[in-house]
Amino acid sequence: MLRICLRTFVNYSLPIFLTLFCLAATSQRTLAQSADKTTTVENKNEDVNLDTQLYLIVGTNQEVNDSRLPASLDAVIKQMRSALPFKNYRVAATLLNRVKSDGRLNLSWIGGPLLESAAETKHTPSFNEFNVRQVRVVDDAEGKKIIRMEGFKFGTRIPIVTYNGMAAVGTPPAPIINYENTGLNTDISMREGEPVLVGTLNVGPSGDAIILVMSAKRTPR
Repeated sequence: MLRICLRTFVNYSLPIFLTLFCLAATSQRTLAQSADKTTTVENKNEDVNLDTQLYLIVGTNQEVNDSRLPASLDAVIKQMRSALPFKNYRVAATLLNRVKSDGRLNLSWIGGPLLESAAETKHTPSFNEFNVRQVRVVDDAEGKKIIRMEGFKFGTRIPIVTYNGMAAVGTPPAPIINYENTGLNTDISMREGEPVLVGTLNVGPSGDAIILVMSAKRTPR
């Protein structure tokens, strides 16, 4: 009787064992394939170059000489006009750069005055710096490309005009130009090719603001 029971146990247990073994092997193979696909996508994202565009837009209540804005910024401009209390906007600078995914971006430059509210600073340069610690391309849950910029940092030294109150009688006070630092440091994510409003920097006694708009897209091979 015991021999029959053992034989029956072996006869029934062996197929179950083989079935479980096959299921485990299949699961491991499926997980390995999924991991390989994920690794392949990550490798493809890392081997991508990006064209980035940083727009420095000045919001002001003063009249501007050229208020034309790029058509690609229409959606952002609409957002700015509904959220920010400025009458006019103008593009002060556009920075185009190329960077590899999983790379970094560092840029320093001397440019013309970002603000035009004071005649004394029209020929005074501004000193600017733009850094991104890491740029990454990732896929969201829908498989669409998301561009992450970690350690996004923009800084500028703005010339501010004050006046010497010790001028002689009948002599207009002499302007004194001092540089003040202002900037922004954050982490951002954006969809490929869609400009986003990064932030605003209020500068100068006139209440003008520098508005940072960023976009990025993969470069064609």
